[in-house]
This record gives sequence, C-alpha cells and structure tokens, in this order.
Amino acid sequence: MQLDGLLFTLPKQAKIFCAAFIIVLSVGYYTGLTFVSQTTQNSANGIEENYLGNEEDLEADTMKFKKGEREMITIIHTHILSLSFIFFLQGIFVLMTSLPKKLKGFLLVEPFVSILVTFGGIYVLWLGFTWAKYFVIISGIIMTLCFTISSIVILKQLLTFKSNE
Repeated sequence: MQLDGLLFTLPKQAKIFCAAFIIVLSVGYYTGLTFVSQTTQNSANGIEENYLGNEEDLEADTMKFKKGEREMITIIHTHILSLSFIFFLQGIFVLMTSLPKKLKGFLLVEPFVSILVTFGGIYVLWLGFTWAKYFVIISGIIMTLCFTISSIVILKQLLTFKSNE
C-alpha cells in the first residue's frame, strides 16, 4: 500500500476532520508545555527542584518537597503511555505526508526515543544524579520540535485543496 502523499488525495471533508484533530491535539500538547513551564520555570534548576525539592532553600518563593516513589512511577507511567499514543497517532498522519524519506523516518521514530530519554532522565534525576536534568532538557526540546514540525507539515498538506474540491 502506498502511503506517501496520501494526505493530498483525501476528500475535503476527511482533510478538515483530520486537521481539526491535529489542531486540538496541538492545543493539548502545548497546554502541557505551559504546565511544565509553570512547575519548572523552564530551567535546569527548576526541573531539579520539581522532582528533588528545595527544602534547603530558605528564601524559595514556593516550598517544594522531593516527590515520593509512588508519585514518580505514576508520573512516568502516565506520561510515557500518553505521549506514546500521541506520537503514534501523529505518526499515522506523518506516514501519509509527502516528505523526504530520511526526514519522515526521523519524525516517526525520534519522538519515541525522546520519550524514553526524557522520562528515563527524570527518574535518574530523582535518584539523585542531577546531571540527568540536561538530558531531560535536550530530549524534551527535540521531542517538541518533532511534534511542531510534524504538525505544521501535516496541517499544510491537509489544507492544500485542489480547485475541484
């Protein structure tokens, strides 16, 4: 079955339906990033404090405590499952785009690598290896770039209509 470029051939109604899904999925993804920003201040130290606490900092605006093991397992479990599902669904659309083979392959596989590195890194950070916060930052940025690029490409190709549609 030929999937490359299939988005261009979908009927108008199917294109609008798929575009609506990608837009709503993006709103959810970026809302999650807003939460990350609020809890970590988008900084390496903020990530560390979010999971390891800041009880030693007597001048901290907000007191944070080290997360418990049960909470960490819950956070990691739910995020790995939900983000895997998000990137799987998005990947179905990426498969149907018209993109160079290597770029398409990267956009299909890399988010899953980033999921493991990001949340594995968060667990390693929680164990006390504070250098892991840099892996969390880098993999999180790459994951978000893949999501953004994929969404833009999908929407651009979905919203390309022939004059007879």
